[in-house]
Amino acid sequence: MDFSGFSSLERIDDDAHVVELRLDHGRVNACGSAVIAEFEELARRLAAAPEARVLILRSDKASSKGAPIFVAGADVTERADWSDAEVIAHVRRQRGALLALRALPLFTIVVVDGLALGLGTELMLAFDYRIASPAARFGLPETGLGIIPGALGSTLLADVIGQHHALRLGCTGERINANEAQRLGLVDELQDSPEAARARARELATLVASKAPRAVAAFKGAMLELGASPALDSRVVREAASYEAQVRNGDAALGRANFKRIVAGEAPDWPPRSAEIVEAKP
Repeated sequence: MDFSGFSSLERIDDDAHVVELRLDHGRVNACGSAVIAEFEELARRLAAAPEARVLILRSDKASSKGAPIFVAGADVTERADWSDAEVIAHVRRQRGALLALRALPLFTIVVVDGLALGLGTELMLAFDYRIASPAARFGLPETGLGIIPGALGSTLLADVIGQHHALRLGCTGERINANEAQRLGLVDELQDSPEAARARARELATLVASKAPRAVAAFKGAMLELGASPALDSRVVREAASYEAQVRNGDAALGRANFKRIVAGEAPDWPPRSAEIVEAKP
C-alpha cells in the first residue's frame, strides 16, 4: 500500500497485512482540515488495498510538560473566521471521514495513551477495538463551546456506553480517566503501560491477519449491520441537524469567539434555550 503524500500519518511498520500508523500533527494532534483530508484518503486507500487486513492507529505525542496526548480535539482555532456554512460543511466532512473509517472491510484497532478530547473520543468510537494505557483521559467538551459532538459522538456514544452515561458525558463535559472509561465500556481493554497496549494491539493484529480476509470483512459487515440500531442512518441525520442548528443559532460562533476563555475555565453568557434549538429536525 502506497503511503506517500501523508504528512500527519506515519507508517511505522513494513507488514503488508498490518498497517500501523502514528498520528503526528502539530503540538497536540488537533484534527483540522488537513488531518481530516488524510483520514479521507486513508480510508480510500485502505478500502482499495486487498492486502491490508488490520489497521492500528496510535500516537506518541506528548505536551511540553511530557504528558501524553492522543488527540486533544478538533482544531477549533482554524474556524475563527469561518462562516456558518463553512463550519457546517467541515463537520459534515469530519463525520463522513469517520464513517468511512468505521466501514472499512478490515479490523481496526486504536491505542489511546493520553488525552482524547472531543474529536479524539469520536475518532476512537469509529474503530472496532479500543485499547488504553493508564494515562488515557477522555471527554466531550463540545456543549461548553456551544455545539454538540457532531462527528459520530452524538450517534454512537450511547451504543457503546448506554444512554445514561452518554448523557452524563455529553451534557457535563466531564473528563474521565482510563479506569472509568473501561468501567463504562468506552475502552475495551486497559493495559498496564503504553508499551503493553501497543504489544496487545500487535498481538490481536497478528491473529486477525492469519484469518481469511474475506471472512473477516463479511463478519464485520454483518456485525455492523445487525449490531447497530435499525435507526442508525436516521440518528446520523439527526446528529447533523442538531449540530447545524447550534451553528445557525449563534452559539457555535459565541463559543469560537470565547474559545480561550472557555479553555481557561470561564463560561460566556450563553443565550437562553429556545424551542428552535430543542426541536431541531433533520
